[in-house]
Amino acid sequence: MQAAIIFDLGKVLVDFDWSRATGKIAARSSQAPGQLDAWFSASSLLWDYECGRLTRRQFFDAIRDAIGFRGDLAEFGDYFADIFTAMPGTIALHAELRRRGYRTYIFSNTNDLAIEHVRRHYPFFKDFDGYILSYEAGGMKPQPKIYEAMEAMTGKRGADLIYIDDRAENIAAGAARGWRAILHETPEQTRQALAAFGVI
Repeated sequence: MQAAIIFDLGKVLVDFDWSRATGKIAARSSQAPGQLDAWFSASSLLWDYECGRLTRRQFFDAIRDAIGFRGDLAEFGDYFADIFTAMPGTIALHAELRRRGYRTYIFSNTNDLAIEHVRRHYPFFKDFDGYILSYEAGGMKPQPKIYEAMEAMTGKRGADLIYIDDRAENIAAGAARGWRAILHETPEQTRQALAAFGVI
């Protein structure tokens, strides 16, 4: 049986830089960029949003009230989501796996503003067989429920799942379920790991 291959999104297929967002948001609020970074780090709002406990509107309203943001939701969303840059090496590796006939999946702690932005600006994103996204699944990696959702989507378990992620705690949770896990550091190292599994 051919394995399904699971990709994290951030820091694997697209890099991101929060300072791009906080600088623009701070310029339209009562906070300096450094203050805003500290506020986001201390607040549970992003966690609640990415777990699906807050809607986009609820998330924005809470942030607007807390930091004095002077724009509307559309302006905030543009700033908040425009943090990504493509990672060509891993995108090319994914394309090669697709050419070889592998089913591939996105598995990400994320939110609907980010996904709308990535879907609009990065054509590779459409070339997956399925997507388990934290805000839809109601849980965040490394919580078990989101891994269970991926197993249900793929219809596979254990070693029939190959999982690529840049965070050690997320990889450990997959490995504990018997998934073949790859801690992503560079495209070259991930390719070598896939080769060791006999995938490429």
